[in-house]
Amino acid sequence: MADHSPPADASTDGGGLLPDGLRTYMRVVAATGAIEQQLRAHVKKMLGVSHDEFLVLCLLADQPDTTLRMTRIAELLGRPKTRLTYQVGCLHHMGLVTRESVCGDRRGIALTLTDKGRRLLAENTPALAQVLVSLIGPAQCAALTGLLAQASHPAEEGGHPQDAPGA
Repeated sequence: MADHSPPADASTDGGGLLPDGLRTYMRVVAATGAIEQQLRAHVKKMLGVSHDEFLVLCLLADQPDTTLRMTRIAELLGRPKTRLTYQVGCLHHMGLVTRESVCGDRRGIALTLTDKGRRLLAENTPALAQVLVSLIGPAQCAALTGLLAQASHPAEEGGHPQDAPGA
């Protein structure tokens, strides 16, 4: 007779097959998708750019020198570099970013946010941030910021933040 009891690492609270960690991941993916759907229309209306173009602008704005290589943007967004070429072309055509070859790397391209791009974000991101806060609440937004920062910047490659020295 086969044993139908759940594996030791499976969650027992939902009665499903997924372990807690994977269930958490799936909830993050679902929540991200729902929030993205809510933001898409606001981003298009307020900034006149697509959601993916908005993400590129945000990544650039979050850098001290507002510059990133296209390969790094592709990594951060989890998209192939070739898929970003169209979005970057649109942003460049609108005057929101500049493209420059990276010295010493004939295939490398660096993007920099222009003054026009900075102004567009400065004028519109407070209202977009308010949309996010209204969707999940200020306390939850603050808690998520801390949790996700920890997950997206592990202390060491392959390591866990809690395993880092001094943690």
